[in-house]
Formats: sequence, structure tokens, C-alpha cells
Amino acid sequence: MPKIYFDEHRAERYDADSADMFEPSVLEPAVSFLADLAGTGAALELGIGTGRIALPLSRRGVRVHGIDLSPSMVARLREKPGAENIRTTIGDFATTKVDGTFGLAYLVYNTIMNLTTQDEQVQCFCNVAAHLERGGCFVIEVGVPGLQRLPPGETVRAFTVSPTRLGFDEYDIAAQGLVSHHYWLVDGRLESFSMPFRYVWPAELDLMARLAGLTLRERWNDWNRAPFTSHSTNHISVWEKPA
Repeated sequence: MPKIYFDEHRAERYDADSADMFEPSVLEPAVSFLADLAGTGAALELGIGTGRIALPLSRRGVRVHGIDLSPSMVARLREKPGAENIRTTIGDFATTKVDGTFGLAYLVYNTIMNLTTQDEQVQCFCNVAAHLERGGCFVIEVGVPGLQRLPPGETVRAFTVSPTRLGFDEYDIAAQGLVSHHYWLVDGRLESFSMPFRYVWPAELDLMARLAGLTLRERWNDWNRAPFTSHSTNHISVWEKPA
């Protein structure tokens, strides 16, 4: 079983620490994008967490089933209004099977990088493909690796700097990995949290999809469907299971 980084303490703080991701300007375009793809079908969320996406998507009439490794995160989801309409399964989303098939599966907010080996990421694509209906889509939201922004010889890049929060990514280029270090000022005390990731390139994701029998349908810079370009720092990619 992979290590659970989101324990009770992190789950308790998660929504507050990620408050910017709950802003309507961030959340509503993502939910609309996913709801359009789901249509009248069911959706499978990998890494459902505290329900940031699943709850508003469910309110749009989409039947959502979520997988998450952390019982503490799912317990926070269960405390929220509307959670009774969402099914959840505790497990590693790279390999965990659930009943039924889905017209949509999705992984948001860089969560594909929580799988820290290439094999695990390939397993994830294969697992999704096994759950998708013919013509169904798999959506991933993830950052483009920021290696171009690393000065020569340096391995650490700041991604958040504010009076109450600091964030740094520490890259291991040879291993295609990074560790994200987070520091918060909470009630006058400094809290810290570090977690490993495996960064992954868009072309590498496309190959993983092909290995799983999926084909690239579209790729955007953001949920508002701005064009993906050489200057994009994130991407929303959609792969389809052939009909």
C-alpha cells in the first residue's frame, strides 16, 4: 500500500490551505468542462479528496464515484452537504477496481503526479481504460514540468510566496521527480509539509494513453479552453476510448 500523506491533520487543514482552488473563478470552469463531457453518464474521480470537484459536479446531476487512498480525506467529504449522493472507495487509484463503467474519468490538480513511478502512472491509464465505456473520456489537469524556469545548476524553484505561505519544488532531474515543500503560518505557528511527486510530460502521457488503448481528443491550456502553447505552464488533456 502506498504511503498516505494526507493524514487526519492534513485532511483537517486541506480545504483552508487550498482555499484559492475553491474560488468560483477556478472551480466553475472545471466543473462545467467535466459536466459537458459527462453528459447523462456517470463519472469516476481519481483522488476525490474532500470533494472539491465531486460535490458541485454531483449537483449538476452527474453520478460521481470517487477513489481515494486517504480515509481521512474521504471522512471530510462525508461531512459535507450532498455527500450522500456520491459513492466512494478507499484505495490506490492506479489499481483499485470499482463496480460499473463510466462515461468520464478525471484526475485534477496535478494528482497524476502523486503516482511516483512511471509504472504506476501507466497502471493508472490502464485502470481507467478498463472502467471507461466505449466513447468515454479520461481528463487530466496537470502542470507542464517547469524545467525551463530552473536556472542552470539549481534544483529548487518557488511556486508560492506570500506573507502566510511559502512553497518550493525541489527537482531531481535524473529521476524525473520532485518534492514539494509547503510552509504555512497558522495561528502564529509555522507548519510544514513535504510530498514526493513524479512530473510527467504531455507527450509521455499521450504514450501512456496509447498503451491503454486511448487516443488524444483535445488539449487546452486551462478549463476555459484557451489554446495550449509552448508557453503554457499547465494543461487539460482529454483522451478517448474508441467507440
